[in-house]
Amino acid sequence: MLIALFNVADLLLRVLGWIIIIQVILSWLVAFNVLNTGSQGLRAFVGALDRITDPLYRPIRKVMPDFGGIDFSPLVLLLVIQILRMLLSGVAVDLAYSGA
Repeated sequence: MLIALFNVADLLLRVLGWIIIIQVILSWLVAFNVLNTGSQGLRAFVGALDRITDPLYRPIRKVMPDFGGIDFSPLVLLLVIQILRMLLSGVAVDLAYSGA
């Protein structure tokens, strides 16, 4: 049962990582005028991704220094997600070998 919870947490962290990657790529495409933000559906989708990711970026942006126009908070958050996934998998392996 506990291993299943670790698998669910790992899945949620993977989904969050993909949401961050998609949000970053879409923000680049909008910034370089590749995508037209005049489309109501695209604007709603980008806005929804921003509402999901901004609360996660905000604490990182408060701590990190200003690098001009480059925002490294998605990269830092992806690194934190990968570290959490590694820690979760290590704990899951330890639990599996201990027989719990």
